[in-house]
Amino acid sequence: MATKFLEEMDGIIIYPDRVGNWTWKGDSSGVYIVGNAYAMLMGDYTDENQDGAFSVLWKVRVPSKVSFFGWRLLRNRQSTKANLRKRHVEINDPMSPFCRSSEEDATHLFFSCSKILPLWWKALSWTNISGAFSQCPRQYFLQYALGKTFGVWF
Repeated sequence: MATKFLEEMDGIIIYPDRVGNWTWKGDSSGVYIVGNAYAMLMGDYTDENQDGAFSVLWKVRVPSKVSFFGWRLLRNRQSTKANLRKRHVEINDPMSPFCRSSEEDATHLFFSCSKILPLWWKALSWTNISGAFSQCPRQYFLQYALGKTFGVWF
């Protein structure tokens, strides 16, 4: 990690006789204003929530830790081996601990692992729900949440 930092610093020229200034790139004036930062963050949130997944998620009547888990899953922020590797955490074995046939990422771990799928099918049978089974956490959540809301089940 230190080597990467040194490589990034390699092309930077430091002028000790000049005064440095901070510039906020979130606004054309270069001045940091809390309102502009908030608007920028909410813009990202709005773009990410165009399908309404987060609006639905926060309205579901479950414990807050379950909502937070769902939020992390929908944003692909779970601590899967694939995500840890992206954050430069050394992982000796990236494979799924259950089936050993694919890298452990959220989609595989929760929706396509051959050892986990039977659990989903069993859970769905308890609720008398049947239909297409999405391979994407966000699509599966929306299918369930919106389908349940509007009573659309196959």
